[in-house]
Amino acid sequence: MLNFLGKRILQLIPTLFFVSILIFSLQHLLPGDPALVMAGEERDPDVIAHIRAQYRLDQPIPVQYVYWLKGVASGDFGESLRIKMPVRELIAQKLPVTMQLASMAILIAFLIGIPAGIVSAVKKGTAWDYGANLFALWGISTPNFWLGIMLIFLFSIELGWLPASGYVPLSENWRASLASTIMPAFVLGNAIAAVLMRHTRSAMLQVLESDYVRTARAKGLAERSVILKHAMRNALTPVITLGALELGTLLSGAVLTEQIFTIPGFGKLIVDAVFNRDYAVVQGVVLVTATIYILLNLIADIAYILVNPRLRS
Repeated sequence: MLNFLGKRILQLIPTLFFVSILIFSLQHLLPGDPALVMAGEERDPDVIAHIRAQYRLDQPIPVQYVYWLKGVASGDFGESLRIKMPVRELIAQKLPVTMQLASMAILIAFLIGIPAGIVSAVKKGTAWDYGANLFALWGISTPNFWLGIMLIFLFSIELGWLPASGYVPLSENWRASLASTIMPAFVLGNAIAAVLMRHTRSAMLQVLESDYVRTARAKGLAERSVILKHAMRNALTPVITLGALELGTLLSGAVLTEQIFTIPGFGKLIVDAVFNRDYAVVQGVVLVTATIYILLNLIADIAYILVNPRLRS
């Protein structure tokens, strides 16, 4: 186990290095010039030259990358070209918001999708199976922006139970914070729950037909024990992978959902940065997102071993 973790952690370093090269290179392929954006409408040549020198935009791209990489290695992601604020502080402000929203969404997805997939597989061909598949079809085909608007209309305008928009930090008021994020979390978790349900059902159907499940039943074990202790643990492996990837997607920012509910998370931050040619913010946010993706894959590998004893060898 320790050797496995050591090898995977060593693999993170070159992976992140190549990711940083891609992020920095692709960012500079975007059309437009950040110096012209910052210079304003007059675009005085002296001001533009000063901006280029201040942010090293007059240097060759490899030189800019080296300076940026040195800063990242010391925890300095640079300064936002638009609002003159350290990118590290921007990420520290926006990341907890998106993490809370993503955690709630993935929890809702697991609580709905996995039980629905298990019931659908165990009750194959029954009304339970058809109902679960209908739910999955509805969840996958329903646009997030439409569902969000409908939830606002029902729970905020008609019933008045939840706020229509805005965000309250957990540190200020946890009740108000949950109330402000439960609807966007459900919108995001609904679609993921549908995908998890289909994967869980498929994995469970395959496992339920395996020899060790038939042996467990032949030994007289209770059906509940066969399903939960034998079949489900082995069927969770692909679901863990999917859950980790979906969580990484949520942490990268759900742009439409955050815009509809006015959630100040990663989604709005990255969109504003791209439109304003704010190189430092785009590079910092994407690098943090890529790092989270890689770490989530590592956590998924560890979860495989914990869930499936056969992988421990």
